[in-house]
Amino acid sequence: MRETALRVQGRNGMALKLLFWELEQHLKSSSGASVVAIDNKIEQAMDLVKSHLMYAVREEVEVLKEQIKELIERNSQLEQENNLLKNLASPEQLAQFQAQLQSGSPPAATQPPATAAPPAPAPAQPASQSTGPSA
Repeated sequence: MRETALRVQGRNGMALKLLFWELEQHLKSSSGASVVAIDNKIEQAMDLVKSHLMYAVREEVEVLKEQIKELIERNSQLEQENNLLKNLASPEQLAQFQAQLQSGSPPAATQPPATAAPPAPAPAQPASQSTGPSA
């Protein structure tokens, strides 16, 4: 009877060891698959963040390009206005302006020469911007 018990226990022990070994292998392989799945999800999330950032950067680049274009146009207009004013200014006014620049003081507002055209009137405000009570 003892021999039979040892054989059964031996078989059960082997079966139990085999069962634990198979369970261990299964857990290792499934945790490996789990790690791969998590890595894939992390990679997908990073790709999504990257694509959103690239889209935002492209939009910002377009806005900045437009601003640069506007600033170049404004600079060109101001250069033309500056050249016109230099041509219309008298030598005395230019000398006074140069002296003020060298001394570091801001240019004083001077009366335009008698031959210069009067400044253009300010544009009228639209009626929608009135500050009075509306009916």
